[in-house]
Amino acid sequence: MSRIGRLPVPILKGVQVEQTDGTLKVKGPKGELTLAVHPDLKVVLEDEQVRVERFSDEKDYRALHGLTRALIANMVHGVTSGFSKTLEIVGVGYKADAKGKAVTLNLGYSHQISYQPAAGIKVECPNPTTIVVSGMDKQQVGQAAAELRSFRPPEPYKGKGIRYQGEHIRRKAGKTAGGA
Repeated sequence: MSRIGRLPVPILKGVQVEQTDGTLKVKGPKGELTLAVHPDLKVVLEDEQVRVERFSDEKDYRALHGLTRALIANMVHGVTSGFSKTLEIVGVGYKADAKGKAVTLNLGYSHQISYQPAAGIKVECPNPTTIVVSGMDKQQVGQAAAELRSFRPPEPYKGKGIRYQGEHIRRKAGKTAGGA
């Protein structure tokens, strides 16, 4: 059995889990998320926990087993406390400014970049060189952070650009002067 898939997902207080016709709905204080469950998997709702069972031991089904369990666990975590990713902006003159839902970025180009996040995603700028992306859907939070990072990925010579908080950038030496 899948090591991840066989673990039950605890249902926290204030979270309601409903299953109807191959879809799983999770409601919590932050909102509601739905998941289409693969027809070859069975989701069992027991007292204060959710278990995922599979009918076959083939490789594809073992992978689906762990994936489905992880998605359900992420949904329960998302509707209770949510997810967030922090981005750091490094570079002289590089900055971000949140106006309403949109974020305006100055990243050394001849123009400003305006980014409008998807519905359910909140983007904040506590200071001009930090962007915090938060929401209840882990996939959407990661996608929004990746899109913001793609506007100016960190370069290896000076390390300028947008990076995830705590991300280590491997630096290159650059050119050396002299030499005949």
